Amino acid sequence: MGRTEGIRGPYRASARQLATARAAGPVEGSFRWSIARQNRRMDRTVVLHVDDVGMCHGANVAFVELSRLGTVTSGSVMVPCPWFPEAAELAARDHMLDLGVHLTLTSEKTHYRWGPLTRPSAAAGLTDPHGYLWRDVSSVRRHAHPDAVEAEMRAQVDRALAAGIDVTHLDAHMGATLAPEFADAYIRIATDYRLPLLMTTTVAGYAPNNHLVGVDQATYEPLATAAVAHGQRLFDTVLETNWSRAGEAMPLYKGLIGEVPNGLTFVCLHPNAPGELEFIEPASSSIRIDEYDLFRSESWGAWLAEQRVTLTGMRPFRDRLRAGQPSRQSS
Repeated sequence: MGRTEGIRGPYRASARQLATARAAGPVEGSFRWSIARQNRRMDRTVVLHVDDVGMCHGANVAFVELSRLGTVTSGSVMVPCPWFPEAAELAARDHMLDLGVHLTLTSEKTHYRWGPLTRPSAAAGLTDPHGYLWRDVSSVRRHAHPDAVEAEMRAQVDRALAAGIDVTHLDAHMGATLAPEFADAYIRIATDYRLPLLMTTTVAGYAPNNHLVGVDQATYEPLATAAVAHGQRLFDTVLETNWSRAGEAMPLYKGLIGEVPNGLTFVCLHPNAPGELEFIEPASSSIRIDEYDLFRSESWGAWLAEQRVTLTGMRPFRDRLRAGQPSRQSS
């Protein structure tokens, strides 16, 4: 399989680079120029990541099986979801699993719903009229108080840690934490827990940005700059499962992974073993199940092994971050 190894330590921008980053445009000496220059030396480094662990039993089965096969390198768990306890038990038993927290502020399924851990009042705006998390990011941005969002994100990280998970990173379900209303808290929590977070150098580089309506580069770049100032290493590109895919899976995924650009790429995958998913998500369950079947196949493993990419999980990012950054988490 493509080379699997650690990565160099977190990129830290100088004061001059941070000042330049606040100006518009990726000019020489700017934030984006500096990141791009560094990543030209990195070749192609890829995280093959399983989103939505803990959503259901089949998601947990897929994550563990594919991790052990080596066809995925990391995953993240949805702590408020019904099958979180199973995911936590599996991860606590096997610390080789690279599992982060998929910070969850939405509950988008039709009949399969979940609510926040913090049990906030209606005035906090975190829940819909039925007491569940909102179905879409726009509703969260419109209704939720940032303090309630931060409290919920912290509660999710705390529960994952208390359950025995060796949390390797933070990322976001449906990209909600990258919204300008919540991104400062996202960066603050990552700093407090000394965890890497998923962000890109540009909003255009984050493929699941369809949930971030109205967020342009001018709005996003100061957030990325702040993350770098806190020692975070940003990704160049985030790709994800093609939810409109038709036809055979193998050619599409060969194109997705075989043609990743130079630099640091995070691929958001959504494999799921069959069983209950067909009832939870009937419209797109076949895409998740096909992804699971492909990534567990011998032919896929053989093809992946031939690719000239460096595969890595998120644990090396965390360990490098902690080696260079003192703890700021309150006792």
